[in-house]
Amino acid sequence: MYLIGPGQQQRGHVLLIAGDAAVRRGTVQLAPSANLAALAMVPASVLLGSGLPTDTVCLDGARDPNTVLARLRAAAATPGPLLLYLSGRLTADRRGRGLYLALAGTARAAVRYTALPWDWLVGELRGRPAGLTTVLLDLAADKEAWPLLQECGGLPGLPSPEVYGVVCPPGFAAGSGTVSGYTRHWIEQLRRSPSRPADVQLHALAAGAAGLPPGALVLPTARELGMRPGPQQQPLPPPLPPLPQQQPDRQGSWQEAGAPAVPPSDRVPGEGSGGDPRPHIHALATAGRHSEAAALARAWEEHVRHAYGFSSPEAVQWAEIRADLARMAGDFLLATGLWIGACRVRLAGQGAADPEVYAAAAGALYCWSRLRDRASAVESGPELLALLGALPALEPRYLRLVQARLEALRAPELPRAVPT
Repeated sequence: MYLIGPGQQQRGHVLLIAGDAAVRRGTVQLAPSANLAALAMVPASVLLGSGLPTDTVCLDGARDPNTVLARLRAAAATPGPLLLYLSGRLTADRRGRGLYLALAGTARAAVRYTALPWDWLVGELRGRPAGLTTVLLDLAADKEAWPLLQECGGLPGLPSPEVYGVVCPPGFAAGSGTVSGYTRHWIEQLRRSPSRPADVQLHALAAGAAGLPPGALVLPTARELGMRPGPQQQPLPPPLPPLPQQQPDRQGSWQEAGAPAVPPSDRVPGEGSGGDPRPHIHALATAGRHSEAAALARAWEEHVRHAYGFSSPEAVQWAEIRADLARMAGDFLLATGLWIGACRVRLAGQGAADPEVYAAAAGALYCWSRLRDRASAVESGPELLALLGALPALEPRYLRLVQARLEALRAPELPRAVPT
């Protein structure tokens, strides 16, 4: 139970726990000890995001679950903010189908006695006051644990803390045995930023840049974050797409947060009005930090897709934001593909008469017209042409412009005359 005496001084606590490594075919995929050593080099005040006096405990190589439980119990009783970091291999008891964090001495035949039960972790944190606990996870699940995670749609329990992290599926490509991508990028963002970003921003940037294997579980999902879609973008009125020499103005409404992005009771922690991540993303892009802006947008798009569906209006909005970020970075091939994809989804869901469909087509047409690589333009041109052909109210000259450019690009280059 979490109790604070009347005269007890408030302190912070950082508890870093390394479980068993994840190994595949003799190669270490996830090295918890390396992750712990890297995190231990970051000042506790930066890790915790607090100026309070902070105790730091690193638990690496523990073999007795009761030893880990004692550390958890002491950390949960701290009268102040708590950061709990867990890295290692998740496993399961074959008989009881319970989830466990494998420890250094965990034996496959005796998981119940040699690994830390997940229920113990949940039980120790359950009594903590809301808003004072952050759990950071960098885990890999084995073939026994992965079905349990899929059944419950994530990690069970942990009702009050903020939980951020990733769980890689079994059998992913073998790693290098060094600091994992998620933990490494979390640390890099802490070191790089002049002021400490919010945990949700650190998580989104780290998850987006970590190169996670397909199917990896990213926590939290959009629903767990309580995220809601931001204000609708203002559609362009007819007569629809501008000329390719003009730049469609589809980014103005996402650069700044107008109305709060989520209700006050559900706000996502982070920079921007009402926890809206879009101003922060745009600030990164305008500062030239395009890869970070793109990674953050990708992470938010992934959250929205899981919560609302791949073809939802919320997901399309984030695809269009990613398209505009690609344009800002000068990646017109990626921007063209994203605009085409967004336009197709809008066309299927909103119909050919909707102005937003034509606004997305305008973005695709503009970015394709900026492509200078012949092969890229020829490759993406037919898809753009087919899309524009599906818009009955489109001015015919735009189709003719695309057709003419495609024909010119496909024509063989004449050999240059050699001066004699």
